[in-house]
Amino acid sequence: MGKPNTSRLDREIRLTTRKLEAVRNQEMWPLTGPERRAVLRALAGGSYKVVRGKSPARAERQLESLWTSVQTRLAAEVTALQKERQRIVNETAAAKAARKSSGWW
Repeated sequence: MGKPNTSRLDREIRLTTRKLEAVRNQEMWPLTGPERRAVLRALAGGSYKVVRGKSPARAERQLESLWTSVQTRLAAEVTALQKERQRIVNETAAAKAARKSSGWW
């Protein structure tokens, strides 16, 4: 048996890392539907407050906490994918070592 097949996991890790970087730049495309609605709701509320001449502090706090929670979610996904990849590599290495040690020389 050769190298472990981790290409699918590697692709998912790259995609999730790209999503995380996009969220750090406050891009909307990696957000889920509920997260997008929450961002738009906070933006609309904040702009309404600005038009009325009031402080949009609450909307800004909502946006900041939303971006932070999305970053946390994506970072957790990257970590889980990396752990799964490492588990597959370790299993393959253990199987290879067991096969080699079972030989007569």
